[in-house]
Amino acid sequence: MRPSKAETAGTVLPLKTDHSQNLMQRIVTRVLPDGVQRTVYPFHVSLEGLESAVLCRDHEDYSTFVKQIAICALRKNVLIIIYAVVSNHAHIAILSCSQKEADNYALEVKRVYAQWFRHKYAEEGILRRTDTKAIYLDSDWYVRNALAYIPRNSMDNGVSVNEYLWSGYRAMFRQIPEHGEKAVTLLTKREKGALMHTGINLSTVSWTLDQNGDLIPGSFCDTAYLEQAFNHDPAFWMKTIGSLNTAEMKEKLVDAPRHMIPDSDFYLIVADVANRWFGLRIADLPLEKKLRLLPYLWRTRKTTVNQLARVLQLERNTVQKGIHPGKISVPGILGSDNTDSGQ
Repeated sequence: MRPSKAETAGTVLPLKTDHSQNLMQRIVTRVLPDGVQRTVYPFHVSLEGLESAVLCRDHEDYSTFVKQIAICALRKNVLIIIYAVVSNHAHIAILSCSQKEADNYALEVKRVYAQWFRHKYAEEGILRRTDTKAIYLDSDWYVRNALAYIPRNSMDNGVSVNEYLWSGYRAMFRQIPEHGEKAVTLLTKREKGALMHTGINLSTVSWTLDQNGDLIPGSFCDTAYLEQAFNHDPAFWMKTIGSLNTAEMKEKLVDAPRHMIPDSDFYLIVADVANRWFGLRIADLPLEKKLRLLPYLWRTRKTTVNQLARVLQLERNTVQKGIHPGKISVPGILGSDNTDSGQ
């Protein structure tokens, strides 16, 4: 008998690699919500509000935001690794087939929560000023530090990481047991509307609710991905959280992609990416590798065609064609090439 999507979504199907070296698998194969097995890539998604805009004002808002993180993943065919929702922003690590699908997921979360916010508070336009960004995590270091940075955001609400309700932290390594579970598939139509705030079909999901009606993170987060990223060692996971340079990660994941920087600083960023991906200096990059860099730099940094042309020493027309090649995903999914030097 063929298994249902509920039984297979998120199933771990690792790539063929040498496990004897005990290296994390950054790029993996998963069964996605549509039931199809694909190669997926890690992204950090952020939704940044204004300091004066409180997007989550009570328990119901937080609970709804978390549920919409899961529902939008179902709609946009991505998988959630871990997340954190605080009063005016959210961070989510996802597995996606492409940069475009990661971008679409970020926009969908913003759109759906905006509908909730407008319906509940009759306030228009607040989320129009909320920026979204999906950053491809192109190295093992980047993945581990992003996965540690996300739950650390609980401190923005003045709560310790292990006590915060609105993150996926407690699902990892099953550190905090859940109680009072109820399967979402067992909800009546009225209960689904009242608790999940959606009319879409949830008959295939394996999600569960706790005794307060909040979505249990272990039922929809890809805990296996995070745990293997930290070599299945909870101590390694906790040490990374504790030693994290939060200012550095905020700069890399949140601030820098949203602010234009001088050519000299941008050159250093491009040089670092070129070295990580290809082990080459910018001056030594052949045209083919420069073209592979362009879509990534365009989507993850606030830059211009002219700046990219200057730093990569390309013609302006070449840059314009390179950032919109018609088939943009992430490095390693261009054409039939499924390799990635950062793996």
